[in-house]
Amino acid sequence: QLQLVESGGGLVQPGGSLRLSCLASGLTLNYYTIGWFRQAPGKEREGVSCTSSRGGNSYYADSVKGRFTISRDNAKSTVYLQMNSLKPEDTAVYSCAVSILDQCLDTTWKDSSTYYNWGQGTQVTVSS
Repeated sequence: QLQLVESGGGLVQPGGSLRLSCLASGLTLNYYTIGWFRQAPGKEREGVSCTSSRGGNSYYADSVKGRFTISRDNAKSTVYLQMNSLKPEDTAVYSCAVSILDQCLDTTWKDSSTYYNWGQGTQVTVSS
């Protein structure tokens, strides 16, 4: 059974760092494209980053470029999201999901309807 479980969220001060993990089970991670999304209270879910299967491209939202880094350890079946220089506006529930596509595409990677098997999410709060 395919399942994604996020962890690593928490409370951090502005300028701080967190590393989120997305542990995948029931699949061979190397063959799957994974996306990270976030949803803040009262706002729509937005795409944060995407990592393609088999060493393909990665994408980032403009709001996190230069601060966040997505990576994967296929042997551990885990996708990571390293978040540095965190800002209060990064506060949200962060979730990962499996893409129906083989690769992250510039035109579609932010579209949440192209993902499935969402994890339960992990809360990130950036506040002093």
